[in-house]
Amino acid sequence: MDLDTVRTFVAATDAGRFQEAAAELAITQQAVSKRIAALERDLGVRLFTRTPRGAELTIDGQAFLPHARELLRAADRAVASVRAGSRPLRVDVLSSRGAGSGLMRGFHRTHPEIELDVVMLLDIERAVAAIRSGAIDASFRAVAMPGRPLPEDIESVRVLDEPLQLLTGPAHALAGARSVTVAQLAGHRIWMPGIVPGTEWAAYYADLVAEFGLTIEATGPNFGSDALLDTVADTPALATFMGGHTRLVWPAGHGLRRIPVTDPTPVYPHSLLWHRDNAHPALATLRTHLAAAVDLDAAGTWAPGWATRR
Repeated sequence: MDLDTVRTFVAATDAGRFQEAAAELAITQQAVSKRIAALERDLGVRLFTRTPRGAELTIDGQAFLPHARELLRAADRAVASVRAGSRPLRVDVLSSRGAGSGLMRGFHRTHPEIELDVVMLLDIERAVAAIRSGAIDASFRAVAMPGRPLPEDIESVRVLDEPLQLLTGPAHALAGARSVTVAQLAGHRIWMPGIVPGTEWAAYYADLVAEFGLTIEATGPNFGSDALLDTVADTPALATFMGGHTRLVWPAGHGLRRIPVTDPTPVYPHSLLWHRDNAHPALATLRTHLAAAVDLDAAGTWAPGWATRR
């Protein structure tokens, strides 16, 4: 059904005369008559009768009128739902306790008037596909892995270098250290069952191992952060890496230690990804907010070259 004919029908009903409806719609009276005739053909009924006072609804016209008004309201709602700025900004943060989530919480505190939808997608391929399809507006990631560049229509900018910390249980050999150098980690077992082959963070840790000769184990199923913390707390031979901006809570009896890593400090570069044609005004506000707080390439830090090119 042509919405222009429905809109003309409602305008003619409200005006009571085709001539006045034509003036309201900025079309000719002949165009109004043609639209009403086309709608009547589609419906198979007469909607108006002509009288000396103007155009009056038939019984069928009266029955159709409330549905016509609802059709126009639904059309207006449909347009408003995709108009730039009228829907929430939808952002992928990867995990609820990671750095991306923290950056979005800071953005929300600064701009509480902006409505947000926060989602969590596992791998970069899904995130990029969601950006390109319009399912999300932006995603916090590293950049694409070596040999797998981002598509040309995806923009990215680094927004945070997150330092890695060593997390140990109370009986670990390094538990009492105020900080540890990367060289001191050689020979210690660093357990990270959350590393998924083929992901950007798997590539990151592979380069970290190659650069500094570390021992990172990804064996065993990933039962989540609680199981990881339980195991590290109870196993003196194991430690793990944790992002300095990652927020995790554990029982006080675990006695876990978060220890800064230095000389150099490995940092995980987080970038914001978005589609170059995305016109959502809140996306520009988010980018400006993140740019104001960015602190990159600090002295004494390390990240793979491929992860810092964008």
